[in-house]
Amino acid sequence: MSGRFAPRPTRTTVRGGHAVVPGGAPGAVPRQNSEPGLVRTWTPVGPLDLGLVLGPLRRGPGDPTFRTTPDGSVWRSSRTPAGPGTLRVALRGGVARGEAWGPGAGWLLDRLPDLLGAADDPDAFEPRHRLVALARHRRPGLRLVRTGLVMESLIPSVLEQKVTTDEAYRAWRSLVRKFGEPAPGPAPERMYVMPAPRTWALIPSWEWHRAGVDDKRAATILRAVRVAARLEEAVGLDPVQAQRRLELVPGIGPWTSAEVVQRSHGSADSVTVGDLHLPGIVGYALAGDRDADDSVMLELLEPYAGQRHRAARLILLSGRTPPRRAPKMPRVDIGLL
Repeated sequence: MSGRFAPRPTRTTVRGGHAVVPGGAPGAVPRQNSEPGLVRTWTPVGPLDLGLVLGPLRRGPGDPTFRTTPDGSVWRSSRTPAGPGTLRVALRGGVARGEAWGPGAGWLLDRLPDLLGAADDPDAFEPRHRLVALARHRRPGLRLVRTGLVMESLIPSVLEQKVTTDEAYRAWRSLVRKFGEPAPGPAPERMYVMPAPRTWALIPSWEWHRAGVDDKRAATILRAVRVAARLEEAVGLDPVQAQRRLELVPGIGPWTSAEVVQRSHGSADSVTVGDLHLPGIVGYALAGDRDADDSVMLELLEPYAGQRHRAARLILLSGRTPPRRAPKMPRVDIGLL
């Protein structure tokens, strides 16, 4: 939809939204005569929509770790246990083709099926509301992403705490471009790999300030990167245990931990609580209650136990949001203060 009939984007819909992937010409590549990478193909069972699956990994239109290109490819840069890597994914004739570069190329390709939702089971979901059923019917290619990486979702999620989306995305862009490293291989211009934990730990206080990050969020990230290895080990735990481990770090609560395991684990049940918009959206969509709080939201989602995140995602994708009746949260750029 477009124009005045388009659903109004909120923080929540942007975070769980749909990245637009151009149709592209088969075989087209962004750069000719580029160095070949490692290649893997995978054929999903059932429909697959790259924009829906990988969209939650995109942190704004200028995310230096995520790019879509006119040939229909999605590019991602990651810091894997094997080192930095760049992954290009395209879907042709129902077959996903991944090509990767850098020390982390093999690691990324080994986990390509999981990244694209191979471990997810969309058929386990039973819609209990007409709106949810209709959203599912219109989005058959929705699968839940599973990156197998914690820090690359944790740090931008901390940056999103208690601020507008624009502020958080600006901070992520600024810090990754300044302290990250260029993405390996023939990646699109201005793509970077996020900094290593030690690099995050050495960022001076004034650089956090210039990026618009207050002391509280910066301190949370610094505490997290000091135990990055232990937090990355959480990918071997179930989502509930992983959230508990993440929340041992002061400054990381249920909102942040849920945002992480939705991406790192592909958790179908880790619904985001403590969100500014989500309870009202779910309450309005399912019960006409725009003033719903977390307790009401969880009660409404109870019929979807085990699949509450997927249900919330479909509600967001339905575009049914309550009309705005209050001004937007003001943007305050502390870097200019």
